[in-house]
Amino acid sequence: MAHLVWDWNGTLLNDTALVVAAANAMLVRLGGRQVSVEEYRSGFFRPVPDYYAHVLGRPVPPDEFARLDATFHDICRAGLAGTGLAPDACGAMAAWGGTQSLLSMFFHDDLMAQVRLRGLQPPLGRVDGLRQHVGGGSKTPYLVAHLAAQGVPAGEAVLVGDTVDDAAAARAVGAAIVLYTGGITDAERLAATGAPLANSLREAVAIAADLVAAPAARR
Repeated sequence: MAHLVWDWNGTLLNDTALVVAAANAMLVRLGGRQVSVEEYRSGFFRPVPDYYAHVLGRPVPPDEFARLDATFHDICRAGLAGTGLAPDACGAMAAWGGTQSLLSMFFHDDLMAQVRLRGLQPPLGRVDGLRQHVGGGSKTPYLVAHLAAQGVPAGEAVLVGDTVDDAAAARAVGAAIVLYTGGITDAERLAATGAPLANSLREAVAIAADLVAAPAARR
């Protein structure tokens, strides 16, 4: 069995409503309008500053984004206690027969605290979050480093995520990808990537297992 890399926000963690609330707080402080959950799911993209610039209709300078990104994460931290995992997250993790790890663009120390608090660490061989002060960019270089740190060839890895960027990152490094429709991106946009879709995390694991069993169908 190959290696499975889990995404955190919007995948294992059912935090779409919290993320949208934090994003709206940023947009208001930037002088813009709030967006609905549906608008966010159908419109969000990375790099994050470019998304805010798109919504606002003006550029967001790096120093301004850095200040507001800190606020975004403060709001997310404050709401974590009331935010649960995806309904079948633990069952899906238990169902995977190979090795697994977690890669997130959430700050590393906060991510580790949540993983321990929720009792998720035992099956995870490695957990990596953002170790920089400001995020918002592509997941691709982080996925490269995450796999290299574990000695996992990209061709033997499957990423389960919930964004177009997850699909782009997996394909950029040569890994397989399964996209979960219950997260931060709506199913229509995920389907446009051409990646296999799953309506539950258990289904994502089953699809990942099929991809591993049929390498020729992984690309």
